[in-house]
Amino acid sequence: MARALRRAATPAEALLWRELRSGRFEGVKFRRQAPVDGRVVDFLCASQRITIELDGDGHDAARDASRRLIVERAGYVELRFSNLEVKERLDWVLGEIGRAIDAARAARMRDPAPRIG
Repeated sequence: MARALRRAATPAEALLWRELRSGRFEGVKFRRQAPVDGRVVDFLCASQRITIELDGDGHDAARDASRRLIVERAGYVELRFSNLEVKERLDWVLGEIGRAIDAARAARMRDPAPRIG
């Protein structure tokens, strides 16, 4: 299923993917249409525990909230943008993603390493 979704990317997904792919953005790796706890998210940065969802016109708020809960229970932060925001405000979207990456890195630095023994 994820492979078929990758082939059928929306123009907004293709635009954002050009910015995120191959570690180009903030030096972190993103994957497209990746599974998280039985759900497929639009973009996944496993190292920073971030998912990104892009919404078109036909999104159901209750379904989106349910999916967000599943993703957050799996330990990820979900960022959600509209296709229109990606197309018209790409710099702002990238800024928000960058802030989430910075926050994830800072949180990891604050967490003490687990003790062995």
